[in-house]
Amino acid sequence: MQVVLSNQAGVPIYQQIEDQVKTQILNGDCPAGMQLPSIRELAKDLKISVITTTRAYRDLEAQGFVTNMQGKGTFVAPQDNELIHEHALRAIENGLQMAIDAARLGGVETADLHTMLDTLLEGENDG
Repeated sequence: MQVVLSNQAGVPIYQQIEDQVKTQILNGDCPAGMQLPSIRELAKDLKISVITTTRAYRDLEAQGFVTNMQGKGTFVAPQDNELIHEHALRAIENGLQMAIDAARLGGVETADLHTMLDTLLEGENDG
């Protein structure tokens, strides 16, 4: 598992860890059953506080991405397709909401947004 942090990202460090671990799990880079680095080990490797890694691991466990086995460590939880689908839907909704907000700020009409989305989707089908 690889985590790269950025102080310029504008995203809290615990969130950067969460996002990168989730991405690696969903991409299959971290398969079910794989043991993650310990909280202390990850904190030492990233040169951050144990409190930060604890927060990231707790959030990942609460979301069903990892399980913590007392005395053994933290492991990637088996992922079901429904959870992956829900995660994708949430990410899409967030992205679309950001686009809508940007369009409102820029005075872009709804019809233009539809045209842009259709064009992007058509480009995906062509590739």
